[in-house]
Amino acid sequence: MDEFQTKQQRILRLLQERGLGALHLRRAGSFAWATCGASSQVNQASSFGEASLLVTPQARVVICNNIEAPRLVDEEGLEAQGWEMRVTPWHEDRDALRALLPTGPFGADESEEGAVDLSVEVAHLRAELTPPEEQRFRELGKLCAQAISAAARGVRPGQSELEIAAGLSRECENRGVQATVNLVASDERVYRYRHPLPTAKTLERYAMLVVCGRKAGLICSVTRLVHFGKLPAELARRQEAIARVDAQWIRATRPGRALGDVFREGVAAYGEVGFPEEWRRHHQGGPAGYEPREWLARPDSPEIIRAGQAFAWNPSIEGIKMEDTQLVGQGEPEILTTLTDWPTIQVALDGGTLPRPAILEIT
Repeated sequence: MDEFQTKQQRILRLLQERGLGALHLRRAGSFAWATCGASSQVNQASSFGEASLLVTPQARVVICNNIEAPRLVDEEGLEAQGWEMRVTPWHEDRDALRALLPTGPFGADESEEGAVDLSVEVAHLRAELTPPEEQRFRELGKLCAQAISAAARGVRPGQSELEIAAGLSRECENRGVQATVNLVASDERVYRYRHPLPTAKTLERYAMLVVCGRKAGLICSVTRLVHFGKLPAELARRQEAIARVDAQWIRATRPGRALGDVFREGVAAYGEVGFPEEWRRHHQGGPAGYEPREWLARPDSPEIIRAGQAFAWNPSIEGIKMEDTQLVGQGEPEILTTLTDWPTIQVALDGGTLPRPAILEIT
């Protein structure tokens, strides 16, 4: 069974389980997921696209206006995929959805008037990757890693954080990747903020670059840090500590394990390296897919990890962070954002070692 049919069957199974007659998908991530990579998004600042999908046991419908329809047909190939186009003039205030809905309750991937909120269930569907999605994720991981490496190696003292962010965005866009999250901090701002929006501040010695890159709907996350000159002893100590915490998260993420159990092991690792409270100061990540995190892992998360899911963990200690995207399989962890030319820290674990990205020192 191909990717599209697999997803359609999953949707219909969800509708049957919940006793619903239709599913309305408005989120851009859900649209990309259900169409195997098509984009409904025009305004990149919005989580919602300019078209939506309606799936029933009898029909598959794209609801859009006459501005979006030609591109969705010509370039995204939705008619060829089997979707029926329902197009309304952009200037007419018509409720096209209501005319299509079957009698009775329906579901949606968000909080929508009259609908059963299935946002959690749909997020879990999006996180269960098919083999073609796994391959697209591998390709995206390489592109994001190449982009952040090129941007980081191009950083120079005296540049503003805005200039650095522009370079990161350029490296992503040149590779066909949209930087949906683009964070940059320099010097003391690396220590102060876990989500540092870039500013006009100029770099002196230390910079952190963070990107969530999107292509064909999938989103891959990666963080890298650069330091000019020899690392201060305390920063080097924190680097060793966070590398061990990060390695613990990655190695523990195995099929069949409860997500909450993995989380508690990660929390314990913070304590083992002498920073027991740092996990409370920022979320630790979770399953990735068509959102940077389809949901956040917590100490009580009941979900069972499955092979074929992607995870992006982002443990941090004040002044340093590590973040890569991994694909869960039956063998060793598959890090999608690995760079062969980036310095690493070899973390010793039971059964071997796991390389984690070090701060790039430029002398």
